[in-house]
Amino acid sequence: MASAANKARVVVDKAFRIAEVDKRIYGSFIEHLGRAVYGGIYDPSHPETDSLGFREDVKQLVQELGVPIIRYPGGNFVSGYNWEDGVGPRESRPRRLELAWRTIEPNEVGTNEFMAWAKEIGSEVMMAVNLGTRGVDAARNLLEYCNHPSGSYWSDLRRSHGYDQPHKVKTWCLGNEMDGPWQIGQKTPQEYGRLAYETGKAMKLVDPDIELVSCGSSSTGMPTFPEWEAITLDHTYDVADFVSLHQYYGNRDGDSANFLARTMDMDHFIRTVISTCDYVKAKKRSKKTMYLSFDEWNVWYHSNDADTKIDPWTVGPPQLEDVYNFEDALLVGGMLITFLKHADRVKMACLAQLVNVIAPIMTETGGRSWKQTIFYPYLHASRYGRGVSLQPIVDSPKYDAQDYTDVPYLETAVVYNEEEEELTIFALNRHLEEALDVECDVRGFEGYQIAEHIVLENDDLKAVNTAAEENVKPHSRGSAALKDGFVSTRLSKASWNVIRLKKA
Repeated sequence: MASAANKARVVVDKAFRIAEVDKRIYGSFIEHLGRAVYGGIYDPSHPETDSLGFREDVKQLVQELGVPIIRYPGGNFVSGYNWEDGVGPRESRPRRLELAWRTIEPNEVGTNEFMAWAKEIGSEVMMAVNLGTRGVDAARNLLEYCNHPSGSYWSDLRRSHGYDQPHKVKTWCLGNEMDGPWQIGQKTPQEYGRLAYETGKAMKLVDPDIELVSCGSSSTGMPTFPEWEAITLDHTYDVADFVSLHQYYGNRDGDSANFLARTMDMDHFIRTVISTCDYVKAKKRSKKTMYLSFDEWNVWYHSNDADTKIDPWTVGPPQLEDVYNFEDALLVGGMLITFLKHADRVKMACLAQLVNVIAPIMTETGGRSWKQTIFYPYLHASRYGRGVSLQPIVDSPKYDAQDYTDVPYLETAVVYNEEEEELTIFALNRHLEEALDVECDVRGFEGYQIAEHIVLENDDLKAVNTAAEENVKPHSRGSAALKDGFVSTRLSKASWNVIRLKKA
């Protein structure tokens, strides 16, 4: 039973609009890292592959998630990548030492193969260019290769490789984590800002319709944050359309209450970057609003120690293969809620990554595939979180954690799909010991009925899914009921909830 103090109230109204949700906040990421590509999406040894060697079972799982955009090919990998190595006849492509992750890159999968795979699963591609070891020339040539119809050297080269039609890649990242000392070709903010501006300027001369993402800080913990954004955007503001954010969280000390409160840090990160962008906007007397691309985010800590034991210079070793537990799924749900609460400025986000490497989908090379615990909140948000993000008025009991104060037990976001006449309430109960009674005022949605109350719950916060057994999976036996314009429900302790209302 919930205690008398463990009750929350929510008010939802159509007029409380934040913004239309850009479907690209449900994007993901495939890097040439570990078994994301080799042994993940691509596995010619598997009994069920297409003509290019891509796994059909993995395609089906990605399609189930409805991933609208996928960042490629990195990540740290891109800062040492020569894109020309990955096009043309496979038998003539070079094997390279890949310095970011100290593996061998066989270049069996490159730009054209990945574009064909993404097209088949129904996803756009967010292409990153190398601003570590390369710059303006390589970036503009890659863009010409991908997007120019024909009649030029690089576009005709693409056609000679068997791809007559341009790939029409709209969104491009100007490098990756260039503030990081781990990055090949790390830059100072002034160095990066100048290079990114000149690269972006040249790229938009090739194709004025593209969108560009300026490289932001690698995390809130970087010593140069947020000065990096202020300096780099001073250079790139006029050419870029987005600035990137990256953040991962872990629970090494086993403090679950503090771990589930990490969305407070994420919210602060987003607000700080917005403030910095708006400072540069004011400084430049600009009318343009800079949007945010949170193009790396997830839980990541389980696999860190294991990765130090990987033998170098092998193809597709098992790197960064976090086995996610139930509490990781709860935090992922909370992070998705945070994006919806900032739908006015966060327009893209990429769960890093998609297959095997810190991923919702796992595979055995040549064998089975399965859904990790984090698959489900990602699936629910992608499937039901499309429409207008509404600002709920929330009165929730709170708690203090090690790093955060006044953490609401109830974390919630609401999406209204006017076309489908659906209202979806995403609700995370952070309380580890007690259920939470919630009353939600939805009187503005006359004629609506409860369609479903999906619940992800488990008594064991450390429960995991494996190829043999799915211990963490949702059910639709939630208690939500609607009477006289009020939804009432009891959210189980430590649970992820999706309450769907539809007009009768």
